[in-house]
This record gives sequence, structure tokens and C-alpha cells, in this order.
Amino acid sequence: MRYYVVIPAHNEADFIVQALESLVDQSLPPQKVIVVNDHSTDNTEQLIDHYSEKYAFVTKLNTESSETHMPGSKVINAFNKGLALLDDHYDFIVKLDADIILPKTYFEKIATVFSEHPEIGIAGGFAYEQDKNGAWLLNHPMGKDHIRGAFKAYRKETFKAIGGLRCAMGWDTLDELLARYHGYQIQSIESLKVKHLRPTGKSYNKKARLLQGKAMFTMGYGLILTVISSFKMALMNKRPRVVIDNLRGYFKAKNSRTPLIVNDKEAKFIRAYRFKKIKSKIGL
Repeated sequence: MRYYVVIPAHNEADFIVQALESLVDQSLPPQKVIVVNDHSTDNTEQLIDHYSEKYAFVTKLNTESSETHMPGSKVINAFNKGLALLDDHYDFIVKLDADIILPKTYFEKIATVFSEHPEIGIAGGFAYEQDKNGAWLLNHPMGKDHIRGAFKAYRKETFKAIGGLRCAMGWDTLDELLARYHGYQIQSIESLKVKHLRPTGKSYNKKARLLQGKAMFTMGYGLILTVISSFKMALMNKRPRVVIDNLRGYFKAKNSRTPLIVNDKEAKFIRAYRFKKIKSKIGL
């Protein structure tokens, strides 16, 4: 199967060499790789240049944006700029972060899943992060039916059906919900262990946490589901403040009449699906 990869990169000099090495060393190599150098102020660009000069399928794209790391809008804006350079001659498309190390057979196994199971629309592995003793431990807090946004592969038909990736906080939850809305399944592959070099949440600030509540509003969660989801996040992250910040973000979006990023039918499906999942987890 043919696949393309887009990698947004902002000040990733400490990690991007390892990420690109693991990508060009794949047993099933990509047809095209676009590395979007998003306003980096370190030597990220020079490191990308090394790979674009060495490998014909690697292309660098420079773009300007804010230096502030804001989950969602910044990374997907960069992704979409890279996507614009690609044609439609692919079977699946991949959004990768620049701070991960992929196992050698990652995309070979992804291709096999897509080839053998046409009902699967999004596939990916599991994230592992290093503890203080140097051991690589599983860190996949969203559950086994979710694939981390750092290494997602989308069947072309699914990617087109969901309208690509939304430039908003929560995009890597919304994409899976919309894929299910269109009748596709999500497949996580436990044998694909991805090393995540930067621990999750290290670059998230208070403003980003407020945006989480806004995301819940714009995805059509409604207040009850937002409250339940916020308490779950607070427990998982051991941060009670998450509930307050989420709700502040939610009501700020509601009071300012922020438009939803889904239509009425999609929002109705999302609420029904999330409530169904909650009920199944508590045995109802």
C-alpha cells in the first residue's frame, strides 16, 4: 500500500533525528514525507535539511506561526499546510509527531490491517514513555480503543469522509468519533510499541486546559457529558483543577456563542456514543 506522512515540527532538535531515522528505516517505506518546520528557532530546520537532501521522498516545508505551543490548532494548522503539498495517490495518510521512535515494522503492519479489514478507518500503535529509571512503560491513558494523535494512520476514504483533521483542541478525539459516525472502526495494535520521547502534557499550560472545555462545547458534548468527562480527566491526571478549568472553558465558549465544529447529526451521534461508552463501563 502507498502511504504519505506529514510531520509538524516546532523546535524539535532534541528528538527529530531519532524520529526521522525510525521513519526512513521502515520495512515498508513511505512514498512521500512532508516535514513542516513550523517557526522553529533552534536547528530543527538544518536537521530536516539533512534528511531531505539524503532521501528523495522527504520534503521540507517552512511555515510561520506563533512560538507558543497550543495543542490542536497549531499542530493541525501545520499539518494541513503539509497536506496541501500532497496528491491523492495514496492508500492511507499518516500524521506523526517529531518526538517519537517507531518500531521498524510499524507501517508494514498498519498496511496489513488496512488491506485485510476494509471496515477499519484509523489504525495505530501504543505509546510508551521512559520513567526516571529509564524503563519504557505503557502510557495510553485514553483506553485501548483510542489511538494517540502522535502516530495516527487514516485510510484515504475515511480521511475524506471525516473532512480531514479539524484545527481545534480535541481533534484526535473528534476524528475517531466522526470515523465511527461514518461507519468505520478504530484499530489499535498492541504489538506496535511507539517510544514517545517527550512525556505527555509537559508543554500544556493553563490556557490549553481552558481550551479543553471549549473543545467539549464545540464537539457538541453538552454540559452533563462535559462534567463527567472533566471529572474523569481530573482523576486520570490527578489534577482536580482540571474540572474547574474545563467548565470555565466550556461556559466561555457557550456564552460567546462559539459555533460548533460538527453538525447537529454528528453532535447527536457523539453524545449517544459517549454516553453508551460510559454506561458500559459502569455495567449499565
